[in-house]
Amino acid sequence: MSWYPWLNQPYRQLISQHQSGRGHHALLIQAIEGMGDAELVWGLSRWLMCQQPDDMKSCGHCHSCQLMQAGTHPDWYRLEPEKGKSTLGIDAIRIVTEKLYHFAQQGGAKVVWLPDAGTLTEAAANALLKTLEEPPGNCWFFLSSRDSARLLPTLRSRCMTLQLVPPDEALSVQWLARQTSQPQTALQTALRLSGGAPAAAAQLLQPEAWQRRQQLCDSLNQHAGQQLLDLLPVLNSDDAPQRIGWLLSLLVDALKWRQNAVQWLSNCDQQPLVQKLAQLFTPLALDQGIRDWLQCREQLLHVAAVNRELLLTDQLLRWQMQHHT
Repeated sequence: MSWYPWLNQPYRQLISQHQSGRGHHALLIQAIEGMGDAELVWGLSRWLMCQQPDDMKSCGHCHSCQLMQAGTHPDWYRLEPEKGKSTLGIDAIRIVTEKLYHFAQQGGAKVVWLPDAGTLTEAAANALLKTLEEPPGNCWFFLSSRDSARLLPTLRSRCMTLQLVPPDEALSVQWLARQTSQPQTALQTALRLSGGAPAAAAQLLQPEAWQRRQQLCDSLNQHAGQQLLDLLPVLNSDDAPQRIGWLLSLLVDALKWRQNAVQWLSNCDQQPLVQKLAQLFTPLALDQGIRDWLQCREQLLHVAAVNRELLLTDQLLRWQMQHHT
């Protein structure tokens, strides 16, 4: 698994707490996509599982380290929804809880990781809460969350919270420059479109993903101010929420352009398109368009069995009707 330099400080901080006997049994990691919460949990888990750690590092040689490296450690549990399901039910929590109260099979620590605590059903969250209130000895829980507001307040209150904050943009650009040969404006754009998360920016800069964004920009450049319904083919895909996110960033940038805040643009590499949108739409139309597209994306993400093509068509027609300057 990869390791990122911006994880060094939180890793050392957390390991120091464990070394001094102050490690919290439940850690809630708040992080946006691409900040490396999975890598951090993996590194912490390896140290906790290691039978003879070398200061802040796992030894890499003991039986536990070998099992962790092979992904077969019997006392390391990763809990996530079954394939095809969007929620994690109470049965999964009960099964793991039962195992936790028995002795660790390797005689050491036991670790439970929830890559997305937001997938817990209310019943599952309450069952986990009971375990967190009276945790078994030498048992550690890691909960990752993209939006901790969706978690039960009582569950949040039982955890120590760690927020993985994006690194300074200049440092992130330097790191990205070592991963790809893309120009500086592309690196800056990818970072800003990824909320400052460097690993997510690196993913976006992969040729296929970057080409999809370019395709959206080209199509918008061609059809903005004309038949906006012609944008349907480029929006109607499995990654529609991400494409709408790119569209939203361009509309927000158009508002910034109108306010002479050009230095704060997210789409640094698309300034002519941003300027075009700023000239085509009034501030009121841009503001309304942003609200409507946000609502459209929310429906795509959270409404079960929504008709994507119909929803996008309806939104594009509504957008077409909004007044242009």
